[in-house]
Amino acid sequence: MPSSKSRAHPKCKTKYRVGNWAGNDRSLVERGNLTVWLSPDLMAQWNVKSSRRRGGQRKYSDLAIQTVLTLRILFQLPLRQAEGFLRSLFDLMGLVLDVPDHTTLSRRGKHLKVSLRVPKKSGRIDLVIDSSGLAIFGEGEWAAVKHGGTGVRGWKKLHLGVDGDGVIVGQVLTDANVDDGNVGVDLVGGVPGKVRSVIGDGAYDSRALYGGTMKARLRRALCATSQWCRGHRHDPIAVQHAALGRQIRGHCAYYGITGNARSLAACRYAVLQIWRKWKRWRSNKA
Repeated sequence: MPSSKSRAHPKCKTKYRVGNWAGNDRSLVERGNLTVWLSPDLMAQWNVKSSRRRGGQRKYSDLAIQTVLTLRILFQLPLRQAEGFLRSLFDLMGLVLDVPDHTTLSRRGKHLKVSLRVPKKSGRIDLVIDSSGLAIFGEGEWAAVKHGGTGVRGWKKLHLGVDGDGVIVGQVLTDANVDDGNVGVDLVGGVPGKVRSVIGDGAYDSRALYGGTMKARLRRALCATSQWCRGHRHDPIAVQHAALGRQIRGHCAYYGITGNARSLAACRYAVLQIWRKWKRWRSNKA
C-alpha cells in the first residue's frame, strides 16, 4: 500500500509492500541478465555499398547507427562508452563487424530517421486508456530560481491507449484544462482496428465516451442475445420471454439516461426481431 506521507510531501518516495518475495527476487535477478541477439538480416545490412560518387562514402547503414544509439539509450551510456561497449560485445560474440566511432554516431544521429513499427492486430482489442501530466519548464521557473518568487509552469496532458499486449495504439496530447471524457472519444476513434472494450478510470466515465462507444457495445449485446436465442430456441415460450424481458429491463436500467430513449427503443426492437427469427427455426434441430 502506498504511504500517506507521499501525498502531503512530494519529496517523499512512495513505498509499496512486497507480497510475493520469491517472484520479486527472481525479477531482481533478471534485471542483471544481459542477453543480446543480432539477427542475420542486421549483420548483412550493417555496412552499405559504395555509391560510386565523388567524396567520402558512408560505411555504416542507418540500421547500424540506430542499433548503436538504441543500446546507448538503453544502458544510459555516453557516445564514447557506447562505442567501447559495442566493441567488447562483438568480441565476446565472435562477430567480425566494425563499430562506428563516437564522431560518426554524433554526426549521423542528428539526421537519422527512425520508423517505429506497430504490430498489426487481427481481431478486436481491449483498450486501456489513461493520462499523465507533462510539466513545461520555461523562462518563468528559471527567473524564479534566479531572482526568487514563484515561476509560471505550464502543463500538458498525454492520453495513451494501450492494448492487452502493452502496445501503445493511440495517443492524444491536449492542454491541462481539456475534459478527459471528450478526449477519450477521440482516442477510441483514432485506434486502428476494432475495439472490443474500453477500460479507464473515473475521469473518462462520461456521457460523451458512452455515446461514442454505444454502437459497438450494442452490437456485442445483440450478438450475445442471438447466440442465446439459438441455443434456447426449443425452450418453452414463457421461459424465453421471461429471460429476454430480464435482459431488456437490465439494459434499460443501466443505460437509461436522459436523451437515450431512442437508442433503448432500437435495442428493444432489435432483440424482438432476433427472437422472432429464431422462433421460426424451432422446428429445426439444435
